[in-house]
Amino acid sequence: MDIENLKEVAEDHNIYIASTQDIIDQTINQIYQSYENDTQEIKENFDEIVVKSEQYAYSVYLESQLNYGKEIISSFVQDLIDENEITSISDVPSVIGSYFEAFDRFFLSLSQSRKTRAGSTFESILNALFQRLGYPFAYQQVINGKPDFVMPSVDYFIRNPSDCIIFTSKRILRERWRQIISEGALGAHFFLATIDDSISSNTFEEMRSNRVNIVCPKKIINENYQTEDNVYSFNDFFTDHLDPAVTRWARNGII
Repeated sequence: MDIENLKEVAEDHNIYIASTQDIIDQTINQIYQSYENDTQEIKENFDEIVVKSEQYAYSVYLESQLNYGKEIISSFVQDLIDENEITSISDVPSVIGSYFEAFDRFFLSLSQSRKTRAGSTFESILNALFQRLGYPFAYQQVINGKPDFVMPSVDYFIRNPSDCIIFTSKRILRERWRQIISEGALGAHFFLATIDDSISSNTFEEMRSNRVNIVCPKKIINENYQTEDNVYSFNDFFTDHLDPAVTRWARNGII
């Protein structure tokens, strides 16, 4: 059988792994059911929910990946049998071994996909939860850059950037946090959501000088960042920044 990548088998047999959106929908529905669709309780427990949602979404992905892999390999072996490459049990080791490169590419692709999805899943969870809580925002719109959330809208940002909130998510920061500075450089309020528990003090200091504030689950703050003053839990971000802004925007007829 002429094959370079087991993804070809998946395409031939219509085998698919769950999409990020399907996983997010399942995750958010599970969270809302566990909190009996009580929006206020979800808001009050947002820090814990962010962590739980990320973990639940990952477990759903792993289950889907497992089933995806099983179906592909089963179909692959069946194709080998149908094409008479495998005619007896004794053929299995040498025939399967001859497709090592195809398996290698397939497993590498799965690994890369997991890493890519992890970042987009964190961002998508926040998007879905913000929508459920009714917060006003424009999602991934181009301003000076392309932040995840412009609050309350791009139109208002163009008119009055200093009264807007730029909110971006990076599951793990590394050096990528610096791009937030170009994502709405005129804005007064930059917030960067993360679940990274290893941000250095030097990085926090550099963020402060660039008006960037970290938002992360309270548990991570308590364990790692208690001495930093430009880090907020999600609940503190709502209470001290987003909710007052929403009240102000509503009072002034912006939303």
